[in-house]
Amino acid sequence: MANRHLQRSIAMQSLFEWDFLGTHDDKARDILRHNIAEFAPGIEDTIFAEHLMEGTLRERGVIDKLIEKCAPEWPIEQVTVVDRNVLRLGIYELMFGNYEEVPPKVAINEAIELAKTFGSDASPRFVNGVLGTIYREMGEPMKDDTSDNHKVYKHDEPVGKKEEASEEEESALPEEKPDENEKQKKSKKIALKKDKE
Repeated sequence: MANRHLQRSIAMQSLFEWDFLGTHDDKARDILRHNIAEFAPGIEDTIFAEHLMEGTLRERGVIDKLIEKCAPEWPIEQVTVVDRNVLRLGIYELMFGNYEEVPPKVAINEAIELAKTFGSDASPRFVNGVLGTIYREMGEPMKDDTSDNHKVYKHDEPVGKKEEASEEEESALPEEKPDENEKQKKSKKIALKKDKE
């Protein structure tokens, strides 16, 4: 399992545990450290998992409002704990992540993979629907970018030569459009639009 995919998986499991145990932010770092030791013994660099966990918790207010907006028939407390935290992580990477490291299609694909691994049979479709809606409202950043840096890769980290996603994985994702600054503008616009409603 690629290092980033493993760390993303651990971050999601840590968010799940944090949520399940009562959303005590002061315990989040300890939960993450415990899960790194448990599921990735010997891993040296855990900065990616730490960044995902801390960033997701920091932006939780905006993220949860977006989940409620994009899945209005599912109040946040009624979304399963797994799906809720897969979405939180996916939305964090999609809206606040570094597109040079994790392009939008990769963020969406990785969230779908987490939903397949940890969620129910309906989870991947639900996660894809919510993230696809947010992605379209953001203006589909990097949609037309065809450079090698922004292709969709399985588990977003090369092992030897980069492995492209299968046609099935590619077709499950919404299209993309370029411009890093536009992503940030759209993220703020979505959050502001939600606040006005």
